[in-house]
Formats: sequence, C-alpha cells, structure tokens
Amino acid sequence: MGKVRVPSFRRVREPARRGWLRGAPAPRWVRVLPGALVVGVGVATLASPRSLDIGFLLGAIPPLAGLSYGPLATALLGGATVALLTVPAFHLNNPGETDLLTVLFVAVLSVFVSFVRSRRDAQLDLERTVAEAAQRAVVPPLPERVGPVGCAGLYRAAQRGTLVGGDFFDVRDGPYGVRAVMGDVQGHGLSAVATVASLLGAFREAVLDLPGLEAVAARLDRRLVVDSARSAHAELFATAVLLEFTADADAVRIVACGHPAPVLLRGGRVAEIDVEAWTPLGLGLSDAGPLSGATLQLRPGDRLFLASDGVWEARDTVGAFYPFAERLAQLADDDPALMAERVWADLLRHSPEIRDDVTMLVLTPRTRPFGR
Repeated sequence: MGKVRVPSFRRVREPARRGWLRGAPAPRWVRVLPGALVVGVGVATLASPRSLDIGFLLGAIPPLAGLSYGPLATALLGGATVALLTVPAFHLNNPGETDLLTVLFVAVLSVFVSFVRSRRDAQLDLERTVAEAAQRAVVPPLPERVGPVGCAGLYRAAQRGTLVGGDFFDVRDGPYGVRAVMGDVQGHGLSAVATVASLLGAFREAVLDLPGLEAVAARLDRRLVVDSARSAHAELFATAVLLEFTADADAVRIVACGHPAPVLLRGGRVAEIDVEAWTPLGLGLSDAGPLSGATLQLRPGDRLFLASDGVWEARDTVGAFYPFAERLAQLADDDPALMAERVWADLLRHSPEIRDDVTMLVLTPRTRPFGR
C-alpha cells in the first residue's frame, strides 16, 4: 500500500498575466474618459468668467473614443469636440484655422480607425467562438460524478484567449473501473493542443481495452513515441499521473510518469501520496524498466487533489514557492469545485504573474463505511 508523506516543494519557472495594453479589453475608465473630457471641458469653460487655455485637451477625445467605441459613437464624440471649439459660449472659438483642421482630420481618422477595429474585433470574436468549440471538443467539461467518484476540475490556460494549453485531464468509467489522468505536454497554448488531443484519444481507448493501469501508461507513452517519430525534430514528451479506482472506490492505484503525485485530504490533514516516479511519457517507459505504481486504501470522506506544475511551481515576487500543502489545508471546503476556485484565487494573490497552465482536479471517492 502507498505511504503518505508531507509534500516537498519543486523548482519553478517564472509565471505571468496580461494587461489591457497587451490585448485585453480596455478597462472602464478608458471608455468613460472621452465623455468625461467633453463634459469636463464644457463645464469648466462655462463656469469660468474668462477664457481658459484648455482646448488642447480636446485633441485627445477622438482617438480615445476610437479605442473603445464604434464608428457612430466616435463620430458623435468627434462632433462634440468640434462644437466645443466653435461655439462661442464655451470661449474656445478662437483656434487657428490650422488647429481646427487638425482636430477635424484627427476626428475623421479616429472614426475610420474605429471602423477597422470594430470589424477586426468581430472577426476575432468569430474565430474565438470556433476555437472554443474545437477546444471544448478536445477537453469537454467534467461530469459531477463518474461512477462512484465525484469530480471537479479547474483549468486556466497560460495563453490568454484559449481554453486549452499544455495541460490536460480526464476521468472515464470502463470495464476495469474509473480511471483518471492529469498531464502536462511539452509546450503551451494552441501549439500543444494537437498533442493533448492525441494523448486523450489514446487514454480513452486504453480505458476500454487494457486491464492494467501500467498498460494504460505504456499505451500513452507509445502514442507519443509514434507521434514524435513522424518528425525528426518533434521530441514530444509529457508528464502524467494516472489513477484507477476499484469498483466500490475503497482503493486507488496510482502511476506517476514525471508528474507531481496527488495529495490526500483526510481528516483535515493534507499529505502527498508516495509514488515511485517514472520517466515522462514519450521517452520510452520500457527502457526504464518495469513500470509499477502504488495502491492506497481509501476511507469515507477522503479526497484526492491533483495539481499541475503551475500550482506546485508558482512563486511570489521574492521567489518563494506557493505553500500548496499548507494553503490547501486552510482552503479545504465540502464543495470540491469551490475548493479548487479558492486555491486558484489564493494562487493569484501569491503570484503576481502566472505563465504556466494551472490545472486542478478534485476526486471524491464514494467509499462505503468500514464494517459494512
């Protein structure tokens, strides 16, 4: 039977998050700014008994509007800018002819830029919708229960705008019990999706065909070896951990191939299951000797928490590791999905930048009480 020990911490890669200047939607204050400038300049000039030399602020209104609004709204804000410059009541009606023409040109140009941006955004939205449908076909949402095992998963891809990156997980029922897999393929983002799809396809077939969990791992390894052989420079590999529950979920067998082992939540304590680590998939498991795993007896109320390197290897601004075991004990909740969300929120507070895919899988076996 597998033993338990306190988790050890692993070395890490630096993680990261994207701001709005790198392509995320503009924040609300950017959308409010053009209208605020129109109102602010208008009120200031009307309230002042003398002319104010603040007309230069109006030149920023059309470009800011084009950044956040469509062509019509940009044209209206551009018209409001010209009105402020030419209506005598605002005391700004003495700009030079060149200045007024410059503002008119910027306003018209901003409308054109807004039109191009709106068409581009619409095309990107369409492409994203198609990509999301394809990605969900590769890694569909987990059901709440697979056989006697409750399931809750959380996936946050490192590459923004995608649902799938280099991590993957799945839980399937078959003739040999409920089997689960979590893994991390070489690379990130959309470039890794093909490898993820290949591995998950092999796993789903092996769940139905192969009686031993070690044989399932060997099938995934062979899949990557074959895929890598198609290209002289592919060098595909992946880390993975596989689990197999007995029919009544009172025991679980675990095989780890270069991936962090699951942690066990039992009676308010957190411990890592001691599993012999084998080489990652794609490097030829048969060359490393006979593959073996560990079997752990389960008790009522036990939960298994699987986390990817994006959790284990997260660091704060001074390079300190995320204290996963300690925080998990504090963030444990009766609702597995809520517990995963709590860990994700806590991870974001710990690490200002997340560059690696973050994946969590919480499995709750419905074991029978002892003596029954």
